[in-house]
Amino acid sequence: MNDENARDETENRVPEAPETPDSGPESTAEERIAKLEAELADARDKLLRALAEGENQRRRFVREREESLRYAAANFAKELLSVADNLRRAIASEAAISSDPAAKGVIEGVAATERELWAIFEAHGVKRVEPALGDPFDPHLHQAMYEVATGEYPPGTIAQLLQPGYVMHDRLLRPALVGVAKPPVQTGPA
Repeated sequence: MNDENARDETENRVPEAPETPDSGPESTAEERIAKLEAELADARDKLLRALAEGENQRRRFVREREESLRYAAANFAKELLSVADNLRRAIASEAAISSDPAAKGVIEGVAATERELWAIFEAHGVKRVEPALGDPFDPHLHQAMYEVATGEYPPGTIAQLLQPGYVMHDRLLRPALVGVAKPPVQTGPA
């Protein structure tokens, strides 16, 4: 019976895996530690990236909010530019109607209205872009309507101002309409 019991125990015994130098209990713990350290480093990297992305979004939101507040009145100001132009034209016509004393009072009222409009514009950062003749043409502030063949101004400079432009802070509302100088046409024998 002893032989039978010994045979049953050997049959029921689970065979053990042969031990290799890499599969010992110490190397399994080292592998787990290395794996956990790699996961920790990966989680730390993801956390830092998420924090950086959150900070970038916060900065972007603050910048967009500031720009939104700064330029909120841009469309309204654009629509009022034609009013400013018409007031300027009315004041410029003073010489034509200066003989009538009643018209002189109207012109003074128009001038007072223009000053008040400009006080409001300036309070909101709107400025007139009125380049002087001979100033260099700047495509960021000016719109060339045509070229003027002249020897009076160097080529590529402003030879005529048709309509002033306007900026709000550093953003262009309307470009100044200008004529740009080009070299005069040479006439003579061919």
